[in-house]
Amino acid sequence: MIKAIAFVDYENIWTGLLERGHELTPEQLVQYLQVYAKKNDMDLQAIYLYANFDREEFWRTQTTFEKTNVFTRHVFSKNNYSSTGLRHNAADLELMLEAQEILLTRTATFDLFLLITGDGDFLSLLRKIRAWGKEVKVVGVGGSVHHSLQPYCEGDDLLEWVHHENPETEYLPEKDLVRGIQIIGTLQIRLPYVASTKARAALSELLGRSIPQVKEFIRYLLRENLLTEKEHLDSNLKIGKTKIYLLNLKDKKIEEALGPMLEEIAQRQAKLILEV
Repeated sequence: MIKAIAFVDYENIWTGLLERGHELTPEQLVQYLQVYAKKNDMDLQAIYLYANFDREEFWRTQTTFEKTNVFTRHVFSKNNYSSTGLRHNAADLELMLEAQEILLTRTATFDLFLLITGDGDFLSLLRKIRAWGKEVKVVGVGGSVHHSLQPYCEGDDLLEWVHHENPETEYLPEKDLVRGIQIIGTLQIRLPYVASTKARAALSELLGRSIPQVKEFIRYLLRENLLTEKEHLDSNLKIGKTKIYLLNLKDKKIEEALGPMLEEIAQRQAKLILEV
């Protein structure tokens, strides 16, 4: 059996799938790697995964990966609080450095290096691995794999697998309307204000929806004039302001969904509107 190690450029494949309507979960990725290893008669001895886990869409995923014996590497995307410039290809560099370190220090441990990415910047790494006499395979998202990596793909496609194993169903925001309004209303009672990021996180957790579905739900509320966005000043934040959501309390659907909470929320919103 071939001894293999996998390196996952998580943001690259996650984004590639999201652009095609799929949100890859940690469980799906680990399941895919297990299926892939079994199909190709591999002993997948280690999985290293690289991502910026401060990213909103990846909240809580690092713990999930660690529980499934995936070695995660958090690669932040900004230099520091005072400089908001992005660290270009930071995860790519970390992945390449660690892969080369393992290649040089544990040469006899692995026969095959499996790269889960579609980024053409890894071509130099692939060439170096092959120069050391090791086999390399690449798995990416169909339509998002750089042409220089395609000879290493051998027809394997994460998009095809995810689509087959987890066919997407159409999301209808109307089905979550009452419960979603109540969740936002409850947040408005509990918190000084409902920041957009806080609202999305709460809706995702309490509705059991993915972040893309929650964003679609928010767009639906805004489009139907059930919700408004306002800029709110907050001296406690480093940038001094944030975006908040306010329910349209004059709408009948909002009134019916909130019920007895309506009066208290109205008082809190009146105060917020004066501050905005």
